Amino acid sequence: MMSAKQARILVIDDEAAVRENVSRFLRLEGYLPMEAAHGTQGIEMALRTPPDLILCDLMMPGIDGFGVLARLRAEPATAGVPFVFLTASADVEDARVGFLLGANEYVTKPFNLAVLAGIIEQRLKAARGQV
Repeated sequence: MMSAKQARILVIDDEAAVRENVSRFLRLEGYLPMEAAHGTQGIEMALRTPPDLILCDLMMPGIDGFGVLARLRAEPATAGVPFVFLTASADVEDARVGFLLGANEYVTKPFNLAVLAGIIEQRLKAARGQV
């Protein structure tokens, strides 16, 4: 069984600074981050090498986070991968749509890294049936 320290986490965000900071934090926590600069790249990476968890921005040019989630939920290889929105949108309707599409969590920016770490660990444990 994969330990949390070996978990691959795909970070999809069009803002380089956010993507790099989250990836740096994940590495410090012992995870193996993968980075995608936009939705299409994120979908391609997830389908090529399904990650153990996905952190995805909502508002991106081209395919937004909703589109990424819908596409990955439709594919058997990624349908069950825990999906967490990291977004500047605190809109309740956006959160509702995200959950209806199958998101596991909806975290608004700016976020507390300790809280994010707890969410990641909880979602990885749930995906492994350890809850």
